[in-house]
Amino acid sequence: MSKGKVLLAVALAQFLVMLVMSIVNVALPAIQTGLDFDPAQLQWVVNSYALTFGGLLMLGGRAADVFGQRRLLVGGTLLFAVASLAGGLAQNDVQLLIARVLQGASAAAMAPAALALLTTTHREGAERTRAFGVYAAVSAVGGTFGVLLGGLLTEYLGWRWIMLVNVPLAIVVVGLTMRHVPAGIVGARRRLDVLGGILVTLGVGLLVFGVVRTTDHAWTSGTTLGTLAGAVLLILAFVAVESRAKSDPLLRLGLLAKRNVGGANIFMLFLCAGQFAAFYFIALYLQQVLDMKPAVAGTAFLPFCFGVIAGTVVSTRLVPKLGIKTLLAPGGLIGAAGFGWFAMLDVSGSFAVDVLGPSLMAGFGIGVCFVPLTGAATGGLPPHEAGMASALLNSSRQIGGAIGLAAVVTLQTQRTNSRLAAGDSLKEAMTSGFSFGLAISGGILVVAALTAVFILPSASRADRAAGVAARGAGDRSDDAPARAGATDVRR
Repeated sequence: MSKGKVLLAVALAQFLVMLVMSIVNVALPAIQTGLDFDPAQLQWVVNSYALTFGGLLMLGGRAADVFGQRRLLVGGTLLFAVASLAGGLAQNDVQLLIARVLQGASAAAMAPAALALLTTTHREGAERTRAFGVYAAVSAVGGTFGVLLGGLLTEYLGWRWIMLVNVPLAIVVVGLTMRHVPAGIVGARRRLDVLGGILVTLGVGLLVFGVVRTTDHAWTSGTTLGTLAGAVLLILAFVAVESRAKSDPLLRLGLLAKRNVGGANIFMLFLCAGQFAAFYFIALYLQQVLDMKPAVAGTAFLPFCFGVIAGTVVSTRLVPKLGIKTLLAPGGLIGAAGFGWFAMLDVSGSFAVDVLGPSLMAGFGIGVCFVPLTGAATGGLPPHEAGMASALLNSSRQIGGAIGLAAVVTLQTQRTNSRLAAGDSLKEAMTSGFSFGLAISGGILVVAALTAVFILPSASRADRAAGVAARGAGDRSDDAPARAGATDVRR
C-alpha cells in the first residue's frame, strides 16, 4: 500500500465533495434565469445539497464502519456521477433540486469514508497531522476553487457545466480508489442504525426548513414555531434512540462528552455557519452590485483561496508545537475580523478596496482552523469509530453551513427589504443587506473562537513535547504502518 496514492485518492474525493458545494454560488443568477427560480427559493440550490449531505453523514459514516470504507467511497462516487449528469440535464427547478439532493446523499457516503481511510492508514502523530494538512487544504481550496471554476464554466460554457464537469472527476476518483486504496475496516458483525439515521435526517431537515421559511413566516408565527418544535422533538428522539442502543449506535453519545471532540464539532458548526453565508453574499455582491461577469467574479475569490492555503501551511507546522487550542482561537478571530472588514462594502466599491484585503485576512484565519479541528475531532479514538467521528465532523460542517446560510439570508433579506421601503435604490438596498449579513457572519466566527477558549482542553507541555517527538519519528518512518488499525486494513 502506497500512502501517497491513498492520500491522493482521498484528497481528490474530498476536493470533489467541497467543489460541488460552492461551484453553484457564482452560477446562481444564471440558474435563476435559466430555470425560472423564485428569488426567495434560490438558496435551496445551495441548501438542498448541504442539508442532505449533513443530514445523512452520520448514516454514511456508520455505513463506512459496517460495510468498509473503500466500498462506500466507490459506491458513493458512482452515484455522485449519475446525480451530476442528471443535474446538468435538468429542465426545470424541481429536477435540479432533486439532482442536488442526490449529490448530497452520495457525498454523505464519500466524505466520511475518505476521512476514515486517512485516519486508519496514517499513524497518529506528525504523519497523520501532515495528511490532515493536505486534507484540510484540499477541503478549503476545493470550496474556493469551486467559485472560480463555476464562474468560468457559467460564462463560457453555460451553467449546466457546473454539474457536468463532476462526471469525469468522479470517474478519476473511482479509478484511483479501486487501484490504490485498501478496503479499510469492515465490521462484519456490526449493524446499521437506520432508525437513528432517519430521525437525525428528518430532524435536521425540518430545522433548516423552518429557518428558511422565516422569509415568509415570522419567527414568532405559529408556522415557524410549530416547525422548529417538530425539529427539536425529532432530534430529541434521535438522542433517546442512540442513548438506549446497546451496540453499534449511529452516534455514540459518549464521543460528544470528550471535550476535544465536542468542542471541535461545535467550533466547526459555527465556523461554517459564518463561512457559507459569507460566500453566498460575496458572490452576489460581485455580480449584482459590482456588475462583474461570472468568470471575473469567480477569479475574485482567488485571494481567499491563497489565504486559506497560507493558513493551512502555518497551522500544519505549528500544531505539534503549540497545540490545538492555541491556534483555533486566534484563527477564528482573524477570520471574524476579515468578515467584519467585508461588512464595510460600498455600493460604488471595487475589488481592490472592498474584496482583496478582507479575502486574504478571512481566508488565512479560516485556513488556520481546519487542521487542528480535524485532529481534535478524530484523534485518540479506536479505529472502528473512525467513520463515526469523521461523519460527525463533516455533519457539523454541513449542518452548520446550511442553518447558518438559512438564518443569515433571512436577516439579510429583511434588511434589504427595509432599505427598499425607505427609498434606497436596488443596489443600495442590496449592498446594505449584504453588509449586514457579512457582519453577522463575522459575529458567528467570534462565537466559534469563544468555543475554543472555553470548551476545548488546553494542551500540556508534555502533550506538546510528544507532538514534537512524534513529528521527528514520523519524518524518519513515513512508510510505517498506521498505529491504529494497521492489522484491520485489507484489500
